[in-house]
Amino acid sequence: MPPRNVASGRDPYQVLGVARDAGDAEIRRAYRRLARQFHPDRNQGDPAAEARFKEVQEAYERVGTAEARESERRQAFGGFGGFPGGGGMGGFPGGMGGFDDLLGQMFGGRAPPRQAQGFGPRGGARPQAARGDDVRVHLDLTLEQAEAGGSFPFTVRRLRLAANGAVESKAASLRMTLEAGRAHGSSTRLKGQGHEHPSGGTGDAIVVLRIDPGAERRWEEGRLVQSVAVPYSVLMLGGKVDVTLPDGKAGRLTVPAGSMVGDRRRMTGRGYAGGDLDLEFELLDAGALSEAQRAALSALNDAGL
Repeated sequence: MPPRNVASGRDPYQVLGVARDAGDAEIRRAYRRLARQFHPDRNQGDPAAEARFKEVQEAYERVGTAEARESERRQAFGGFGGFPGGGGMGGFPGGMGGFDDLLGQMFGGRAPPRQAQGFGPRGGARPQAARGDDVRVHLDLTLEQAEAGGSFPFTVRRLRLAANGAVESKAASLRMTLEAGRAHGSSTRLKGQGHEHPSGGTGDAIVVLRIDPGAERRWEEGRLVQSVAVPYSVLMLGGKVDVTLPDGKAGRLTVPAGSMVGDRRRMTGRGYAGGDLDLEFELLDAGALSEAQRAALSALNDAGL
């Protein structure tokens, strides 16, 4: 399975189908439902479902926790900010460098003013060189690929200056070597692979590793969490349920009597790259009920359960 790198410009709250004031639990429930629906393991050979799954993953990473939502909010209010002068592209304010300043903002800031930065006859503070913006890109791998490590290709789209001085967006095919067991969400800076600047240096590419946790799993603070569907009777009375671990091995999990949806059992060393794995109980979707099941539930209802 080849690695993939994708990016979504859609609003993450819209992708997950939740309100902007939704909390962690509501966002997590929406993510789990959509991830289960569109996971490639359940939609083999369907590229649209795979793209939707990646979009859902990215949205959860952006707003799945209070810290992530705050970061998303800061980015939303600290973006491009418009062209010089705040009046669109029609006219440049005097004394700001005109078209050079416009290109500078497009490519990540402009060179500092000469006199203000010590370019006068007596010199002064050494100026900070103009530099293009960094480019952030995801490298998507499976658990198996990330655990094994290796060399993986990906694509970066960046702004370049053509020979005639025109601004153009070009895709570059790059390759990066990762050590085995690299952490989900870790990043690598590739020098000089970002946007060019019209009068300065080139920015970097920030490659963020995103590891597909697999069906019924998600990442929380670098640890794998796997949902385990448990019938209501087993939650109440206790028992055992079958589970398939990330390494493909099957086992039986003991569920204590009186367990609740959301309770967890931790398995040391059975997660990604020898890390821990949290098994989280969720209520089994029983589907269409048989007459016997309806009768049993009716009796439970009559008994106050």
